[in-house]
Amino acid sequence: MPPTHDPIVFSLFVIFAGAAVVATAALFARQALPVAYIVLGIMIGPYGFALVDDPETVGGMADIGIIFLLFLLGLDLAPKGLAHMLRKATLVTLATSILFAGVGYGVARAFGFSGNDPWLIGAGMMFSSTIIGLKLLPTTALHHQRMGEIIISILLLQDLIAIAILLLIEGLSGVETPSRWLVAGRILALPALLAVAFAAARYLLIPLIRRFNKIREYIFLTAIGWCLGMAEFAALMGLSHEIGAFIGGVALATSPIALYIADSLKPLRDFFLILFFFSLGAGFDLSVLNSVLLPALLLGALMIVIKPIAFKQLLRRTGEEGPRSLEIGFRLGQVSEFSLLIAVLAVESGVMSYQASYVVQAATLVTFVASTYLVVLRYPTPVAVSDRLRRD
Repeated sequence: MPPTHDPIVFSLFVIFAGAAVVATAALFARQALPVAYIVLGIMIGPYGFALVDDPETVGGMADIGIIFLLFLLGLDLAPKGLAHMLRKATLVTLATSILFAGVGYGVARAFGFSGNDPWLIGAGMMFSSTIIGLKLLPTTALHHQRMGEIIISILLLQDLIAIAILLLIEGLSGVETPSRWLVAGRILALPALLAVAFAAARYLLIPLIRRFNKIREYIFLTAIGWCLGMAEFAALMGLSHEIGAFIGGVALATSPIALYIADSLKPLRDFFLILFFFSLGAGFDLSVLNSVLLPALLLGALMIVIKPIAFKQLLRRTGEEGPRSLEIGFRLGQVSEFSLLIAVLAVESGVMSYQASYVVQAATLVTFVASTYLVVLRYPTPVAVSDRLRRD
């Protein structure tokens, strides 16, 4: 690359121009776009053609996408809606999460993983993808049908479990044998952060937004400042940026303006999430991947088979119709982007081996591809193969 080129500008150009190309191919193939962005990272990252050879810079920007993702997740968790959701989906979510974690743990142990690795591999299998699950659900089903309500309830509860696991990883990081006082201190920091967030939102932020709610630019800037400010405050308290952003969103969820903020920030979130998925692909060392390919393929295949069956059986026990339960099971049949985040953060925190992290990441990618094809070929989606199944 000529020295006159700005490396950041050049990297963004290559990433987003390449993303447009691979996204076009993915749509023709009826495939989920996150898969395309990961493949692009593998192709042009440092282990591929090395057009982008500084993944740390991209990774830093990608982290912001996760911060916004968790902030928007928090905005959706209004306390009344959360209580309603808990009553309907807790049993199904907890039972399936334990089952999937057990399968992941068993496969990891069978392939010789030890220490924290089997537990974290099992934890990575607990969740389904919020992004793929909702992207492949028609808008009418998402907002106006019971199927949409059930899927959203399960995904949000899974995301809360993922938040708890991320918090636990934060508590275990930085020491080989974690002190119970260190873990307890970081857990106690959570209610303190919640108290500060809710007080600041109620007595400062929401009154300001109400006063100037006709100025959209002000609301947009205030929301970004609040999100990143809470992320930094959480980091100062020994927690992660992601946890702070999530709590910042929850603190605003009681305000009617939360829906507008969530809608306004989605394009910004999507911009950074492209970088997140790209950075995951760019970090794939194919030489390491070869050594964990067999357990990753087995784990991905088991998840594709077991998840639809488990969701179907448990949902039917709660009174749901058989066909609807099976469709929900297929729509939730993949592993999650939160699994990728857990795998990456656990390695960075020193509590998980690279090989175990690659098992989770590769298995997740396998389920992304397989699950998307199964849903697109069988059920109504915005990117269905046939006109009969295509729904907005």
